[in-house]
This record gives sequence, structure tokens and C-alpha cells, in this order.
Amino acid sequence: MMKLTSKLNENIKILNQRLPLEKSFDIVGRKWSIAGINAYFVLIDGFTKDQIMLYIMEKLQSIKKENININTIKKLLQNYIAYIEIDTFDDFDTMETAVLSGNTALFIDGQNEGILIDVREYPVRGPEEPDLEKVTRGSRDGLVETIVFNTSLIRRRIKDPKLTFELTNVGTQSKTDVAIAYIDSVVDHDLLKKLKNKLDEIEINSLVMAEKTLEELLIKKKWYNPLPQVRFTERPDVVAAHLLEGHIAIIVDTSPSVILLPVTLFHFTQHAEDYYQNPMVGTYLRWIRFIAMFSSLIITPLWLLLIYNKGLLPDYLKFIGPKEVGHIPLFMQFVILEFGLDFLRVASIHTPNTLSTSLGIIGGLILSEFAVKVGWFTPETILYMAVAGIGTFATPSMEFSMAIRIFRLFLLLMTGFFKSIGFFIGLSVILIIVFTTKGFSNQSYLWPLFPFNGKAFSNIFFRKPIVEIKNNKKS
Repeated sequence: MMKLTSKLNENIKILNQRLPLEKSFDIVGRKWSIAGINAYFVLIDGFTKDQIMLYIMEKLQSIKKENININTIKKLLQNYIAYIEIDTFDDFDTMETAVLSGNTALFIDGQNEGILIDVREYPVRGPEEPDLEKVTRGSRDGLVETIVFNTSLIRRRIKDPKLTFELTNVGTQSKTDVAIAYIDSVVDHDLLKKLKNKLDEIEINSLVMAEKTLEELLIKKKWYNPLPQVRFTERPDVVAAHLLEGHIAIIVDTSPSVILLPVTLFHFTQHAEDYYQNPMVGTYLRWIRFIAMFSSLIITPLWLLLIYNKGLLPDYLKFIGPKEVGHIPLFMQFVILEFGLDFLRVASIHTPNTLSTSLGIIGGLILSEFAVKVGWFTPETILYMAVAGIGTFATPSMEFSMAIRIFRLFLLLMTGFFKSIGFFIGLSVILIIVFTTKGFSNQSYLWPLFPFNGKAFSNIFFRKPIVEIKNNKKS
């Protein structure tokens, strides 16, 4: 760690060696004087509030020499820099990280200590409602890419003095700001300590994909397990609700998604919409969602299994199955439709919003209609694949919906290749993966089902009144 010297010119020389002041146009360094004493400040253009910095500079340049002839730094901080967020530094590492994060550093001749002025202002968009977590009634604000704005949105909802945001940074080059949010009176402190230790042990150049990169560094999982072990959200009210329950939130600068942990499988089945409706409606919506998610997983491989064993069907189910199979086997029809659904999904991501409706009409109506006419598919395979697709989109968590899609494709392939035995082996493999998956705190992924907790389990399947949930927690 290189310390500052009391000679300004030597400090400037070292500064030019550490930062590309003469090469990079956005790193600004300027010599000036304070009460006849040579000074130098360095900042990143575009991160600074110009009006506030101009006011501070005018104030400093009006100081008379006799007023700061001794204890220069202390007097400047106490009497002349009329700003809240100021700090000092005595080494170049601290200064470098602060400046590249948006602070302004001030060097003064004869002083082996400098001043950091936090007048940063990041480019930011408005807190709009996130597309993936819309509600019919409720708050319309969403998290943004600036960490300070996100903490403000959360603290606005929780005015508990025990709410804490601990700041650290990850990445030797990116030095990305990461905040750990928790309520000290309800958080699991052993889990909190484990998380901090893991963050300290991370060695990586940069968090390229922000929170997703951090999640993969924190949680080691098998490549064949698609189940998410943390929850992502862009809604500040969802973050606040989880913090009040004792969860930990990890906020990564430059990303609007917050990591919530620890979580179980059932956290991915709940949505804010449940709590913005009355309990009966919320319960109904929750059950509909459960049915949609289960249908998404099982409906296509189960239908294929029934077709392979049509002779075992009772009379009232004899209608299942097409009268004419077509030119392509039913199993291959489902495989092609699975990939076709993903083709549409990927295409929609890269399609401008003004053309997305046209893409949906072409993919969902015209292509399927012509595919049936030329004999590629039967209407039933398209129908059941559409039901599976709707169930996937009804899943609140995008990560969990993709896990369901992978499991469905695996189960479909097993059923297609090995018929009945393949279906049951595939289903067994999926259940084994679910049962052996552990959360971040090494708790059961299926809690409160295994181990069973009656009150918590009923809260999952029934959207109970807030007062009743609160009383259950107290008891």
C-alpha cells in the first residue's frame, strides 16, 4: 500500500503512473491553489455534480492564507467544505478506488493526507415497474441500476433502526460495490457470517454479469441441477417483505436485480399479486399457479405415456390421442415443438417491442396452422404444448420456469425413448434432484414439506390474512 508524501509534485507524479490522466479523456486532473497553497484535484468526468463542485471550489479559493496556516486538512473539513459526504485518505489505493467509483480527490502541498469529496452522480433511469413482476394493484416502482437508489427504495418501506446495509466490493479490476442488507434483530447471524466469509474469499477480476456472476461464485452446484437456489427480484416491496422475515438481500451495483437468500422451492411459487388481492382471491390465484406449473412439467410426457399405453385407458379416456398421427412420430413432434417454443422466446428477446406482437401472431398462429396442414403436427400436440408453454409463463420466477422446462424436456426424452419405464425413471431422477438440493444455509429445499411444518405449509397453500400470519409468527 503506497502512502502519500507531503510533496504535491511527487504525489502528482505517482498519480500519473497509477491513472491514465494524459491518455483517458474522462479522467480530469487540475492544478489550482487554496489560500496561496498549491493543490490538485482529480475526478471522473460524468460522475460529478458540477454545480456542487463549482460551489466548493469557489468557497476554497476565497480562503485567506492566515486562516489555514496550521492544521490545514482539519480546518478545511470543519470550516470551509460545506458538504456532508467527505472523508480523508492517506494512501493511493484508497484514493484510486474512491475516484474510480465517482469521488473527487483533493491533494494539498505540504500534507501527507488528502480529502475525498463524494459529489458523484451516476446516470440512472427512473424506478419503473419491472416487466417480469407486474401486479394489477400495488406499487409501480422498481429497483434500478444504482445501489444508493435501491437502498433508499428499501429503507423507505422499512424504517427499522436495525435495518443495516453493509458495503463491500468484489472484483480486483471492477471493484463492484456490493451491499448486504439485513435486519439485525431477526437475521440468522451464523448465516450472515457464512455469507460474509464467502464474499471475502471470492477471487475474480470482474462481476461481468453482476448479480448472476456473484450468485455462481457464492453457490457451488452440480451442472446437471437446473434448480435455482437463490431468488432474484426487481421489486423493492418484495425485498422488504423478505427482510422482515429474516432473509438476507444482496444488492449489486449496476444491476436492478437483488439476490434473496436463503430460499426454498416454495419461494419460487409465490408472487406479490397474491398479497395485493383479498385472501380468497389470493388463494385462488395461488392454486391456479400451482396447477399451471405442475401442468407445465407433466402434461406433454404424461400424454405421450398414455398414447403408448392406450389399451390400458378406461372407456371415458379413450378420446385421448389423435386419429391420424401424421408424417412425423408424436414423440418427435413434441421435441420439435419444444425447440420451436424456445426459438420464439429467443427471437422475442431480440425483436423490437413494436414488432413483438407481429412475431407472436406469426409464430403462434400462422406457423402452427400451416404445420398442421402439411402434416408435420397433429392439433393435439400443438394444444398440449401450448398448455405447457402457458404454464411455464405462469411461473413467477424466470429461473424456476427454466428449470421446469429442462425437467420437462428430460422427462419427454426419457418417455419417448424408453416408453413407460423411461417415464418413471425420469420422474424418479427429477424427484431425487429436488430432494437432494440444499439451500444456501444447507436447509432442506422442500421445507416446510420436508421436514414438515404445519403452520408454514398452510401459509404456502393458503393466502391467509396478514393479521393471522403475524399472530402465527408471534406464537
